[in-house]
Amino acid sequence: MSASGGTKAIVAALGANLAIAVAKFVAFLFSGSSSMLAESVHSLADSGNQGLLLLGGKRAQREATPQHPFGYGRERYIYAFLVSIVLFSVGGMFAVYEGYEKIRHPHELEAWYWPVGVLVFAIIAEGFSFRTAIKESNESRGSLSWTDFIRRAKAPELPVVLLEDFGALIGLVLALGGVGLALGTGNGVWDGIGTLCIGILLITIALVLAAETKSLLLGEAAGTDQVEKIKAAVVDGDTVTGIIHMRTLHLGPEELLVAAKIAVQHDDTADEVANAINAAESRIRAAVPIARVIYLEPDIYNAAAAAAGVNPAKAPGGTHTALDSETPGAETPGPEAPEPGAAEPSSGTADTPAGTEETGPTESGH
Repeated sequence: MSASGGTKAIVAALGANLAIAVAKFVAFLFSGSSSMLAESVHSLADSGNQGLLLLGGKRAQREATPQHPFGYGRERYIYAFLVSIVLFSVGGMFAVYEGYEKIRHPHELEAWYWPVGVLVFAIIAEGFSFRTAIKESNESRGSLSWTDFIRRAKAPELPVVLLEDFGALIGLVLALGGVGLALGTGNGVWDGIGTLCIGILLITIALVLAAETKSLLLGEAAGTDQVEKIKAAVVDGDTVTGIIHMRTLHLGPEELLVAAKIAVQHDDTADEVANAINAAESRIRAAVPIARVIYLEPDIYNAAAAAAGVNPAKAPGGTHTALDSETPGAETPGPEAPEPGAAEPSSGTADTPAGTEETGPTESGH
């Protein structure tokens, strides 16, 4: 796993959660608090989740194979999605069930100092873990708000750890409140209410994680700033005069696929086009280093065809593509098939484009 994958934050969270899980379970045995039982299961589930994230990061580093020519980078997304399932089922649903049972059959807490002491210890330990996750996230967050960072991050580990630690801290406060009210009123129902609130909190966080990770699994494009850098790098104003259309796709958090049909002059030779494609690939990699797999297909730009608009049936993923603004009349993308009189693509296909000898299967691995 790369440094941006937040390995330090994951290990810190794993160590904290294991220690907290043991302490909470001991407190449950001495006090009988359902909040402590729910929290101990929560911490145990979190520990398993951190193990899943580390396993996903390790498996994602496998080299590409003929069967998986783009590598295994998306394994990190799969294991992050599994985290949301574990958090929902083991953490959230168990806490809801335990809280419901405690509300129906309340009883007084015994040895109250155990849960209170453990909860204070847990808040300190989780605070340390949360601080580590924040520090690591700030290195890649830039000027984004925390909400935007969680929604836009391509590496799933840091958002997962952030949300888990945040949820754990809120859950500990809820547990402490439930225990405190149960002790103050002598009514064990408050302990059950605290447990129920913890369950609802965990289910909410799990649903947010599932939604964000699902988007990554489906395949997300490069960020807006990266797309602009790629566009600027492709066009040289000489041989490559514009971009007819372009698609980007994250093959993993640190691996990007770029596929584009580029406009070239009608009188360029095959050698000139091939050299221009190779140069464009080099510029793309210099501008966006995670662009590992690049396919550039040359075509003759036809202003009349571009003005006719794109053919939706031949534009997978939507119709919102545009030629680079440096090409006159290029704001509207041209259809896949040129107008009569326009040349067919001068080299390669989407599978074997010219100038992509550097982007074979061996580059797809981490």
